[in-house]
Amino acid sequence: MTDPVQDHVATTLDGRVLHLVLDRPEKKNALTRAMYARLADALEEAAGDADVRAVVLSGRGGVFTGGNDLGDFMMDPPTGPDSPVFRFLRNAVGFPKPLIAAVAGPAIGIGTTVLLHCDLAYAAPDARFKMPFVDLGLVPEAASSLLLPRIVGPARAAELLLFGEAFSAETAREMGLVNAVVEDPVETALERAAVLAAKPPQAVRQSKALLRRETADAVGETMAHEGALFVERLASPEAQEAFTAFFEKRTPDFSPFE
Repeated sequence: MTDPVQDHVATTLDGRVLHLVLDRPEKKNALTRAMYARLADALEEAAGDADVRAVVLSGRGGVFTGGNDLGDFMMDPPTGPDSPVFRFLRNAVGFPKPLIAAVAGPAIGIGTTVLLHCDLAYAAPDARFKMPFVDLGLVPEAASSLLLPRIVGPARAAELLLFGEAFSAETAREMGLVNAVVEDPVETALERAAVLAAKPPQAVRQSKALLRRETADAVGETMAHEGALFVERLASPEAQEAFTAFFEKRTPDFSPFE
């Protein structure tokens, strides 16, 4: 069963696997407020739907996501915990069933940090990951300031988050951000999701909960703290200069803010 595209997010239910597809390839699947709201609603609905036992998240057109749509962010920025972007992150963190990512092409910002909340992730050889929060005058989100050091180590996490430089699919695999580099990550993700969907559902859910039990409270607290700082930073002169420079295709000048 396939639903029509709603707010640039396509949904397909095949057997017991729900496939969520970011469907804005002409904009590198950059995420808007409407797309976040749709994703948040879809995960909330899937969590309570007995017909759904696993969810796969991917992007159309050989691109996972170029991150946040900066124009949309400037026009309608998140203002608090009930904003769509934070609702989506909370629903991804709290999603009780297997959540699997299939990454091809760019995975910028939240396109990388959301992987911290996926149970499995598969990347194409051309996948490129980047977390340019500092360059945009912002701070890390999605509890990446907590989880990334645990996965890749404090020194490497500092390098990734402070420099915000791109890294390859093979580097992501070596660091433990993705499970494998494969030619067709969507096909692999859907196949693995179908395997999980055929297993005893309560055993799968309880096993996932156990795997995430140690960090559950800390993730929620960290996301709330990061989110408040993120909203504050969006209104900062540094972020405004970074965003303006992006649209004007020039190098930002942060010297007045020293």
